[in-house]
Amino acid sequence: MQIVHACCCGLDVHKKQIVACLMRFDEAGQRQQELRTFGTMTQDILALADWLSAAGCTHVAMESTGVYWKPVYNLLEGLFELLVVNAQHIKAVPGRKTDAKDAEWIADLLQHGLLRGSFIPPAPQRALRDLTRHRSTLVAERARIVNRLQKVLEDANIKLAAVVSDIAGVSARAMVQGLIEGETEVQALAELARGRLRSKRDALAQALAGRMRPHHAFLLTEHLSHLEYLDESIERFTAELQDRLHEVEADITLLDTIPGISRRAAEIILAEVGHDMRRFPSAKHLASWAGMCPGNHESAGKRKSGKTRKGSRWLRQVLIEAAHGAAHTRPTYLAPLYRR
Repeated sequence: MQIVHACCCGLDVHKKQIVACLMRFDEAGQRQQELRTFGTMTQDILALADWLSAAGCTHVAMESTGVYWKPVYNLLEGLFELLVVNAQHIKAVPGRKTDAKDAEWIADLLQHGLLRGSFIPPAPQRALRDLTRHRSTLVAERARIVNRLQKVLEDANIKLAAVVSDIAGVSARAMVQGLIEGETEVQALAELARGRLRSKRDALAQALAGRMRPHHAFLLTEHLSHLEYLDESIERFTAELQDRLHEVEADITLLDTIPGISRRAAEIILAEVGHDMRRFPSAKHLASWAGMCPGNHESAGKRKSGKTRKGSRWLRQVLIEAAHGAAHTRPTYLAPLYRR
């Protein structure tokens, strides 16, 4: 096969060690390979970079192994042409699996131009991804705490969720706080309702008549405290993202005009996809990269499974949420299309 890269290196990255296989041609035109093992500390990765630079290496490839590839990528970025490759795409022959052979196999594929690197965004976009993904984790954790709060209320025979749409809202929290403090007069608790919820005070009084026990009060106190912390943390992340995204505020505003997409969803989309669309030849390529279009599996003229590829789970999650939101908007074209 044709040699594409005359001097390249394949890396098999692990938590504590990196096995590097350097492939190059000598003056006689004979291919040579050299194997070395490095640690994963910063000084070890810098020593790897010095060794590759001295050898004249131009291209380096590695598998996307968990998060262990990130320290290597951070230090080698800008020094070499880096490829982070999906491990499923470069599986070797079964029965020949060692760290050294993995590094050799990656280097051999890279030298012949048979590897396709994953899209790794620049450092500023990677920072945005870290922030938006952690905020999404906090939002999911908040939803879990609200469910646990509801579970405790049900166990105490308090049917607040049957009357209140949001048990983590201002009115519901005030009533729960009253229950924690030992208030037993249900009419007094129902008077804590605000806004349109005040029209349901009689139903609230019936729902708040339960059997609170000391352990219920302790659990509710802990859940409310956790909710307050999560709300404050989410606000801090949102403020940090607004500071970092002020240069693309026009893009966020434009995305926010799409039915179903909120400002939070727009921030996640920009962090995952980026604002430079030139890397995607068409909208169909973007949908395929995001894993939001059917796959192809046809054999002997029969179409088999058409399940979607995995893509980015963070991007898929927000796009699915936006689709459900758009399906409930009116008057738009998307809502009747969804119902049809």
